Amino acid sequence: MSNFYEERATMIAAGDLQEFVPFGRDHCKHHPNALNLQLRQLQPASELWSSDGAAGLVGSLQEVTIHEKQKESWQLRKGGSEIGDVDYDEELYVAGNMVIWSKGSKSQALAVYKAFTVDSPVQQALWCDFIISQDKSEKAYNSAEVEKCICILQSSCINIHSIEGKDYIASLPFQVANVWATKYGLLFERSSSSHEVPPGPPSREPLPTMFSMLHPLDEITPLVCKSGSLFASSRVQYVVDYAMKIVFLSTDPSIIMTYDTVQSMHSVWVLRRVKAEEENAVLKFSEQGGTPQNVVPSGSLTAHLRSLSKGDSPVASPFQNYSSIHSQSRSTSSLSLHSRSPSISNMAALSRAHSPALGVHSFTGVQRFNLSSHSQSPRRHSMSPSPDSNSNGSFLAPETEPIVPELCIDHLWTEAITNTREKNSQASKVFITSDLCGQKFLCFLVEAQLQLRCVKFQESNDKTQLIFGSITNIQAKDAAPVEKINTMLVLESSGNLVLYTGVVRVGKVFIPGLPAPSLTMSNAMPRPSTPLDSISTPTPLSKLLGSLDEVVMLSPVPELRDSSKLHDSLYNEDCIFQQLGTYIHSIRDPVCNRVTLELSNGSMVRITLPEIATSELVQTCLQAVKFILPKEIAVQMLVKWYSVHSAPGGPSYHSEWNLFVTCLLNMMGYNTDRLAWTRNFDFEGSLSPVIAPKKARPSETGSDEDWGYLLNSDYHQKVESHLLNRSLCLSPLEGSQMKDEDLSQNFSLDSSTLLFSHIPAMFFVLHLVYEELKLNTLMGEGVRSLVDLLVQLARDLKLEPYLDHYYRDYPTLVRTAGQVCTIDQGQTGFMHHPSFFTSEPPSIYQWVSSCLNGEGMPSYPYLPGICERSRLVVLSIALYILGDESSISDESSHYLSRITPALQKSQAEQEESRFSFRHSTSVSSLAERLVVWMADVGFTLRDLETLPFGIALPIRDAIYHCREQPAADWPEAVCLLIGRQDLSKQACEGNLPKGKSVLSSDVPSGTETEEEDDGMNDMNQEVMSLIWSEDLRVQDVRRLLQSAHPVRVNVVQYPELSDHEFIEEKENRLLQLCQRTMALPVGRGMFTLFSYHPVPTEPLPIPKLNLTGRAPPRNTTVDLNSGNIDVPPNMTSWASFHNGVAAGLKIAPASQIDSAWIVYNKPKHAELANEYAGFLMALGLNGHLTKLATLNIHDYLTKGHEMTSIGLLLGVSAAKLGTMDMSITRLLSIHIPALLPPTSTELDVPHNVQVAAVVGIGLVYQGTAHRHTAEVLLAEIGRAPGPEMEYCTDRESYSLAAGLALGMVCLGHGSNLIGMSDLNVPEQLYQYMVGGHRRFQTGMHREKHKSPSYQIKEGDTINVDVTCPGATLALAMIYLKTNNRSIADWLRAPDTMYLLDFVKPEFLLLRTLARCLILWDDILPNSKWVDSNVPQIIRENSISLSEIELPCSEDLNLETLSQAHVYIIAGACLSLGFRFAGSENLSAFTCLHKFAKDFMSYLSAPNASVTGPYNLETCLSVVLLSLAMVMAGSGNLKVLQLCRFLHMKTGGEMNYGFHLAHHMALGILFLGGGRYSLSTSNSSIAALLCALYPHFPAHSTDNRYHLQALRHLYVLAADPRLLVPVDVDTNTPCYALLEVTYKGTQWYEQTKEELMAPTLLPELHLLTQIKVKGPRYWELLIDLSKGAQHLKSILSKDGVLYVKLRAGQLSYKEDPMGWQSLLAQTVANRNSEARAFKPEMISAFTSDPALLSFAEYFCKPTVNMGQKQEILDLFSSVLYECVTQETPEMLPAYIAMDQAVRRLGRREMSETSELWQIKLMLEFFNSRSHQERLQNHPKRGLFMNSEFLPVVKCSIDNTLDQWLQAGGDVCVQAYLSGQPCTESQLSALACFLVYHSVPAPWHLPHVGLEGSTSFAELLFKFKQLKMPVRALLRLAPLLLGNPQPMVM
Repeated sequence: MSNFYEERATMIAAGDLQEFVPFGRDHCKHHPNALNLQLRQLQPASELWSSDGAAGLVGSLQEVTIHEKQKESWQLRKGGSEIGDVDYDEELYVAGNMVIWSKGSKSQALAVYKAFTVDSPVQQALWCDFIISQDKSEKAYNSAEVEKCICILQSSCINIHSIEGKDYIASLPFQVANVWATKYGLLFERSSSSHEVPPGPPSREPLPTMFSMLHPLDEITPLVCKSGSLFASSRVQYVVDYAMKIVFLSTDPSIIMTYDTVQSMHSVWVLRRVKAEEENAVLKFSEQGGTPQNVVPSGSLTAHLRSLSKGDSPVASPFQNYSSIHSQSRSTSSLSLHSRSPSISNMAALSRAHSPALGVHSFTGVQRFNLSSHSQSPRRHSMSPSPDSNSNGSFLAPETEPIVPELCIDHLWTEAITNTREKNSQASKVFITSDLCGQKFLCFLVEAQLQLRCVKFQESNDKTQLIFGSITNIQAKDAAPVEKINTMLVLESSGNLVLYTGVVRVGKVFIPGLPAPSLTMSNAMPRPSTPLDSISTPTPLSKLLGSLDEVVMLSPVPELRDSSKLHDSLYNEDCIFQQLGTYIHSIRDPVCNRVTLELSNGSMVRITLPEIATSELVQTCLQAVKFILPKEIAVQMLVKWYSVHSAPGGPSYHSEWNLFVTCLLNMMGYNTDRLAWTRNFDFEGSLSPVIAPKKARPSETGSDEDWGYLLNSDYHQKVESHLLNRSLCLSPLEGSQMKDEDLSQNFSLDSSTLLFSHIPAMFFVLHLVYEELKLNTLMGEGVRSLVDLLVQLARDLKLEPYLDHYYRDYPTLVRTAGQVCTIDQGQTGFMHHPSFFTSEPPSIYQWVSSCLNGEGMPSYPYLPGICERSRLVVLSIALYILGDESSISDESSHYLSRITPALQKSQAEQEESRFSFRHSTSVSSLAERLVVWMADVGFTLRDLETLPFGIALPIRDAIYHCREQPAADWPEAVCLLIGRQDLSKQACEGNLPKGKSVLSSDVPSGTETEEEDDGMNDMNQEVMSLIWSEDLRVQDVRRLLQSAHPVRVNVVQYPELSDHEFIEEKENRLLQLCQRTMALPVGRGMFTLFSYHPVPTEPLPIPKLNLTGRAPPRNTTVDLNSGNIDVPPNMTSWASFHNGVAAGLKIAPASQIDSAWIVYNKPKHAELANEYAGFLMALGLNGHLTKLATLNIHDYLTKGHEMTSIGLLLGVSAAKLGTMDMSITRLLSIHIPALLPPTSTELDVPHNVQVAAVVGIGLVYQGTAHRHTAEVLLAEIGRAPGPEMEYCTDRESYSLAAGLALGMVCLGHGSNLIGMSDLNVPEQLYQYMVGGHRRFQTGMHREKHKSPSYQIKEGDTINVDVTCPGATLALAMIYLKTNNRSIADWLRAPDTMYLLDFVKPEFLLLRTLARCLILWDDILPNSKWVDSNVPQIIRENSISLSEIELPCSEDLNLETLSQAHVYIIAGACLSLGFRFAGSENLSAFTCLHKFAKDFMSYLSAPNASVTGPYNLETCLSVVLLSLAMVMAGSGNLKVLQLCRFLHMKTGGEMNYGFHLAHHMALGILFLGGGRYSLSTSNSSIAALLCALYPHFPAHSTDNRYHLQALRHLYVLAADPRLLVPVDVDTNTPCYALLEVTYKGTQWYEQTKEELMAPTLLPELHLLTQIKVKGPRYWELLIDLSKGAQHLKSILSKDGVLYVKLRAGQLSYKEDPMGWQSLLAQTVANRNSEARAFKPEMISAFTSDPALLSFAEYFCKPTVNMGQKQEILDLFSSVLYECVTQETPEMLPAYIAMDQAVRRLGRREMSETSELWQIKLMLEFFNSRSHQERLQNHPKRGLFMNSEFLPVVKCSIDNTLDQWLQAGGDVCVQAYLSGQPCTESQLSALACFLVYHSVPAPWHLPHVGLEGSTSFAELLFKFKQLKMPVRALLRLAPLLLGNPQPMVM
């Protein structure tokens, strides 16, 4: 069967024939919108529908006539998916108003992905990726994130829908002819109507024709063109040439191809970003009087070329340069004024951006596109002056700004002008294809001339530009690229399909089931022919072979790749090929290797072209050979191979290799039929040829009958006898098998074949492939196949060392004698021996072995891109064993020598750079370095498992090192590689977009319907039950804070009370209780903070605020609305506001919320508006309000609902904290008269809204020290009341708000307020605080013109009662933590009675607080310090409240003193709370707890009336809040008891404000359900000062001193600090021990503290590191010294820290004391226990299913085991070892070693690779680097059992020594002297040679062994051969001629 494939090779069989119908067409019929088309045919449109909605549809369809067939189009592209490389098609189908995007493939059903319906007919639909990046430079395009979109073009606008679900509509300012997707965005071509090309010289400049849009929200800007002109240097101008049409656009490389309709020429341009200088050149800046420099009258480039070719002078060119789009009014309509195309409506022309410019009516396109063709800018070449050009653009409207162009095209290439008579015409199809060797061609099909023109192009060496070559023409009717196999399919005019690669013809494509065009020579329509037609009629041979081109081989047995399918689809009644005379009409939609053929009868078929090779082995070999051969030869070789491989009925997977070998050897000049081993190749592989004959046989199995049929056909005889046959050197085929020749006969090679001269080079690369495949345990079969080929070549090239190498690897496969094909001496001259060829075979095992033994090695050769494993192994060994860190960071390492064919330098270097190591992660040791690098290069665990165990050992060792103490910031890939799932899961969660967290409780909202929803159902019970596991305090808190159930009204009816009075009594009692109920929501909001992820389809449940009561015993309802008592008006409005805030604050910041959902929550009933207002404020506080559209914000504000405005303004400001956002500033300024310009109208803004707006300004400008804002706010603190009663009520809250806002703006800036020294801020504030004359500030707006108020007579003094609180707190915030003594002294409490009388005692609280906050570092957590704040006079004269009678004193006012005393104490306590907020500091807690208890006892003391109960209650509340701040989030029981006690007090002085304070304290104590704590950053302190302002409202509508809404600003101080360990295997929260290390400070040294997590962490800035401690869990270190970003992201995602239990450990919940763990039982006596290890116990050690089943099946003894018992014991102890040492990955290695040793003992070693691995292992453990590591880390666990290796070593030694004694020595002697050895001993000899590293015989003569007499002499001589001593001892007897073997 000699060259049978030569014969088949004229054809390529295409498989997978399927009828193709665009999926969208089918879907359209059922899509709702298509309904109207069918209905319309039945009845007139008017009667169709009565409803309005449908009428709109009809209107939109009026242009579709009934009979018109819908115009449809579709395009396909390759669909990629994240999961694996599934290969399918995506289709975009357009018909009428619909666009349908579907996905699917042969294997997956097609499915609609998205369907879009638009209002007017779709002109074009396409996919486009937009870059979302602010930085629009070229660099950004390689890395930036893209928004994948689909663009739908209609006549007046373009709709863009992104996959994420964003929709954009951009209106188009002109008619678009075509739109193209580029790498940067969209490119539009403007359609030019005929009258736009003026005949004479233009009266005005032409408008640009091409525009770009880089993002749906960007402007549409004109394209700039840069062309080297023929005269001067290159110039820049807009693209204005109407003759230029784009015919093709490619994104990679980013080029466009245009066709010039006037000159009939194609050109190629590169498309790129505009450079700054080009922008400036185009945007002409008119400089008066500038003289035009070097005036070159030049039009656009194409105009020049055109005018030259016509012979005109260039000046008269009608296309003059479009000099500039000068500027752009935002109304793009001006463009349409000139394009005079009637179809644009003015609506469509309005652009998205509104601007004042729209008001300027006179502003027309004339100004927009400056008409002068004479530019006076010296920067650029200007036009030839024309007389009417006097406009210099000086009359431009001021609002306009120029359009800045964004993309530029550079001219690259224009096709040569053809001299043919016929006119060139526009290309109908253009594509880029690359040939099999990666050379790229740009092909364009000119249909009029039936020509496909191919231009070769390549990148220049510096990667900056493309270089185009010459054109090759191929005759073609149609063509399409087949990307996957780097070829293209060409439809010839004769109707044949031919495959080309580049411009090389591969062969015809045979489509089973499609009749081939007839064999006649006519080029007309082929006559009808049936498959059997051409065979049955004997045709004259001359006609048959008239042109080889037309020979068509038809398979006599019609068969298909998958014929079962065909029988269903093709041969039934409606067979698509039944009409005779169908031929292929065109080719379309190529995707990968699939392409659609359109047939002449209108049907379509989709075919698949076969791939180049399916088996990995053949693919790798082809790659290697292709890499080394010159390109032309490589292409020829691949073409030859492809046509053999893909012939009809081609090979199955099994025989592909055999076919490849035959093909390759033939091309090298072998005669494969005469070679013994290739002759017997069975091309059917292992499949049995006997298959039931009735079944159509799939061509996988080919068939002998076909072959016999062909051989015996007359057709074959004719062909065989033909002359051509001789010229093609096809040797005749014999039907019978030929006789076996004698093996000894030698053959010579034919030196004229294609690859003969390249045999050595190919042999060498195939050898490298062989070494590469040895590193993949899955490729064993492939390696064996490859050896046969290599041995044959090595023999013929007479390469003894290589033969010896193969023999040592595969002793049984490599016979010493074999069939040799002689290569004539004369011909060896033709052989090209490349420079990289080495006489010693490169061996990767040998290389690694030498490294481990510390010997030097030559660099290892590798093929870039092919031998990647070898490269990885070499570099990792160099790094880890030799310790050379530079090996992986250097560009080209000296451990590797790259093999490069002479030409391809640049490509290789580019490959290299992928491996250079990026230092992004922290590494400290070599092991870490290695692991991080391997993960970086993309090496995974699966790769590691396929490395042979000896080679993998060093890498596994490094991994074992890293597993103990990994860094927390390693990327996911590294953590997976070292087998720490806890870390990889952490890393993986870290990369997830913010979504639902692991811990969020998935309680559906409907679970608790039977009990009224109290708003606290969504708390995470699992975590809370871990934190507070001993008691039910959480339920208690929930009971205290719920406000949705009626309260119990318990009033006893005394006999004297009438019923009516009793009812009133009950209702009064209820009114008292309601004061408490209304105060609860604020606390509830704290408790449920951020605990819920809303469902976007449901509104947020807001629990009802229940103000009714139930009276026992009969449980009758008590209601306030009965009219029996007076209820204050609007009593509940603020309570519902707080209720809304509490509900809104449940939403976690990470939730997915959008503008629509916020609006969707708007209540229907007006009475719920307050709740919604609160809800909006809450959304601002958790950051979601930024998503609310500006339109909606204005919508809410214009409603004028006071609460909504307050909530919205505060919410928006909180969301934009510290950003100085301009739009928000405008929004707030409207509500603050002082920020409006003096002339503006007076707006009537409610007072509370003004307060909110002022605080909002403070928030937005927080910490910015913005001068203007500070100045205004400073004045506002002392704003005088106006004449008409403005600003008269509630002035205190406004002044306070201004003070707080001023404090926030200058937060912590202290004395270095830049540029504000003239404002004298501190002095002014001091004055506000202590009073004095009002100073008129300079530069303030209207205030000084106002006459003073008529009602309030303040005169010109400052009203301290109003201004003091604001000023005090402003000072506190400005000087916060600055420890500024002088300012602090201003705030000291007065120490004389006289002065004390001037200060309200309440203000002393604020002053003390302010003073302590300034002197931050002086605060000490003990009562002594607290008392030190009280002035002496008070301390000495203050009454102790417990005494019975009062000391009488005239000059001292006891009341003042005692009030001053309690307030100062309260102030100091509050400052203590701020200082230690969230720290759970024990001494601070005890100190504050003592004061709280004191105040409780004062309240019941007899002389409490002196101080006044109100004052005492206030102070108690303040102390309680401080206590809660210190213990924030901890749920401390003592504080909870205090709160619970105060909750029960409802009568007397207890008003709404005190309840509010007590329940806020309770809320802070359980902040966020224990997940949040408070922070002490400046910003948090500012927020807390607003929220906890120590003056509480007297009743629920009281906002006089402090706006109630500000109480919620505590959210800005809440800090997620709960760390929850989650067991990575069970995914449930668990306990784990943490060790927290504090940084040293001035108060304490660096200390460590152990905490049991889940726990609240201290503030992160106080810590240096956090560590999960063993022994139960794998250790994990989070280092905060480098930055806390990693930990912060963990905490913000619910604080989930994944931990992994170590083997044999139980969790703390199951085993609190640690006495039950398995190791505790077994480790006591390790060795004896190992025997007694029960496989059942393993489940306690590991959850790995593989290990569990190993124990189940391999370690459980069964009955009558016999000798197997020993193996079971071994397996059990190995398993025990692996699990307890936590190295389960070593189990396979242990077993492989054991098996290898046993096999060697039985003398069944057929290949020596396992022996190599054992040898490498032993060498690794003896290597110096390993020994050093053991010394450095003595404590570290042993990676392999120390007892196992010596045993293995010993048994191998014994086996080999026994063999030596049993006659092996003769064999070794024979080997060393070069004689053949007996067959039976071959494999044992090879094992001996490998294991003892015996040198090959030809190395020995150098040493001169003959005369050696003693062992010492031998040692000396063998030194340079690097042979180990133990091996030499074995050889010594042979070498010294001593008959007794010296076995040690």
